[in-house]
Amino acid sequence: MTGKIEKTVVVTGGSRGIGRAICLAFAKPGTHLFFNYHSEKSSAAETGKMVEKAGGKATFLKVNVAKEKEVAQFLKKVVDTTGRLDVLVNNAGITSDGLLVRMKEEQWNKIIDVNLKGTFNCMKFAAKPMMKQRYGRIINPSSNVGVSGNPGQANYVASKAGIIGLTKAAAKELASRNITVNAVAPGYVATDMTRNLTDKAKEAMLSRIPLKRAAQPEDVAATVIFLASKGADYITGQVIHVSGGMYM
Repeated sequence: MTGKIEKTVVVTGGSRGIGRAICLAFAKPGTHLFFNYHSEKSSAAETGKMVEKAGGKATFLKVNVAKEKEVAQFLKKVVDTTGRLDVLVNNAGITSDGLLVRMKEEQWNKIIDVNLKGTFNCMKFAAKPMMKQRYGRIINPSSNVGVSGNPGQANYVASKAGIIGLTKAAAKELASRNITVNAVAPGYVATDMTRNLTDKAKEAMLSRIPLKRAAQPEDVAATVIFLASKGADYITGQVIHVSGGMYM
């Protein structure tokens, strides 16, 4: 990509699925997109190529969002490279399901560390340059289950509910600096994570969705793009459900 960089965007967990769709939705001339991967460098490289093909500039790095030092170095590189940070999308997330009474401590800790602590780490270090420039858009993908609960996912539900609370607290703290903070709560999305569900489980999910289809990653990405746009300048501290009516 050639030309002046007008917008700097960071997307965590951008190598595949919803994260890749978000990266591609932002990909256009004038945008420098930074995203991280944790283990799948080949998938990250593919996302990077797709972003460049769409006209954007892409930089991807291996970063564990649960590690404060790695996040601090990542976001410092972003600001050192472009001089600013306009949009942060905290998409990185994992699951490790199990019944409450059988859940191992490491299962709990890993999910909370990546999903909730990782979101906190990125917000903490992104907020500083955003406050200095008196502008920023932070979008935190949560989940329907963070509001409704879900059996067998106590750790994941707690992490996603925590993200909603974190979003609301940060929205109140940062509003005076023209920084909005919102959450997006997808329902059943057709990704690698959900493709492994049994047909019976998929049918049960679809039966609860008034629109009678699973979301595509692009449906979630479109909502993220809106929340980062001029049209959403007066929206902050909100949870936008992208669930086909699954949660009302």
